[in-house]
Amino acid sequence: MLKRDVQELQRLARVIRSHIVRMIGVGQKGHLGGSCSIADVVTALYFAKMRHDPLNPQWPQRDRFLLSKGHGGAALYATLAHRGFAPLDALSKYARDGSAMAGHIVKDSMPGVETTAGSLGHGLPMAIGRALALKGSRSKSRVFVLVGDGECNEGTTWEGALVAAQFKLDNLVLIVDRNGEQSLGKSDDVLNLEPFAQKWRAFGWTCLRCNGHNFTELRKACDIKNRVAGKPTVIIAKTQKGKGVTYMEKDPLSWHYKTPKDEFLERARKELNA
Repeated sequence: MLKRDVQELQRLARVIRSHIVRMIGVGQKGHLGGSCSIADVVTALYFAKMRHDPLNPQWPQRDRFLLSKGHGGAALYATLAHRGFAPLDALSKYARDGSAMAGHIVKDSMPGVETTAGSLGHGLPMAIGRALALKGSRSKSRVFVLVGDGECNEGTTWEGALVAAQFKLDNLVLIVDRNGEQSLGKSDDVLNLEPFAQKWRAFGWTCLRCNGHNFTELRKACDIKNRVAGKPTVIIAKTQKGKGVTYMEKDPLSWHYKTPKDEFLERARKELNA
């Protein structure tokens, strides 16, 4: 795990967003808005919080990260490459014919990708399995899993919430990308989740909130000091879909899946100094 100051983390996240824009712009496939909304969260984990070794991706003592909202895969691929798990030029193959890096993440398509994700609602159950296995072996490793707020419409997410509390998985940290948008509209118009934090607490979880674009708050929320014996932790991270590119932030629903071309691609690259 590296120690980075806030300014360095902000710089890294901007670089990762620039990779995301280029990857999706070149491949003309991918979920740009949702990838940009989680860029700061994934940056904070890989550059400030998680124990891992890019030279030994299967290091048994590593912390595990599972991206349940697999359509945000561009953010994970860019972060892993920038962290040294793979050459940066590998990102140019994202979503191209013959590439292992699909629009949704695929296990082992790049070193460090822990699971395959596509259909939503599977990530938390898979993370529970990892956390149970680690707890059973008395490992000190933690399991982080990132879900979208729209994904919390899925019954498997809430079944998982019950199971994690039942088995007292205090080595499990769930992060919710609370960007408030999903493919068909605003999350709470499609299916209202509120009172969201109270629901998690009622299910037996330690529940924290933070600004998902503020590295001071992110690092504090992910700190192991927040671990409560016998209770899993959920962090509701308030984010902005399309974060970092002004025209996407202003029209997040349109940029759920749409890919930038021509002037839109150039405007995004200029704004991110890409």
